[in-house]
Amino acid sequence: MTDVDALDFAIVVYREDDRWEAEMLPVGLTADLHGLVHALRQQPSMGATIGLVAVGDDFFVALRVFGESVEVFLSDITASWDWPLAQQVLELLDVPVPEEEELDMVLPAGDLSIFSDLGLDEMELGALSGDLELLPDEVLSSIAARLGFSQPFERAVDSAIG
Repeated sequence: MTDVDALDFAIVVYREDDRWEAEMLPVGLTADLHGLVHALRQQPSMGATIGLVAVGDDFFVALRVFGESVEVFLSDITASWDWPLAQQVLELLDVPVPEEEELDMVLPAGDLSIFSDLGLDEMELGALSGDLELLPDEVLSSIAARLGFSQPFERAVDSAIG
């Protein structure tokens, strides 16, 4: 934890023996996209490995890694003004960091269809990421529930906050 009031976490989600598993990753990976992708590639899985990262009450990142393929979704590009992880995601996506006067709304970047094959379509992911009433950890909890790994996800989060 980096702050008593903010919940920063990175979780790896993977399939093992036909069921979902989730584990907490080191909190330092919430600021290091390269390290995060490396950690996801190290996790043996029956398919793609999923990474879910919440940074305080500001934004979240979702990743899917399968071999050399990396899909990524950033909930809000304006987070790139303050957070290294968001800046690194935009670099990976080859999206320029917007000037602060250019943008005054929440705007996602990346692959909105990142979870469409698992039952979460682009419209629903866009709506969840744009809901200003939800904190990033709450959005990720909703995504986990929608994709069918709510219990392992919640256990991993609970282990982080003690």
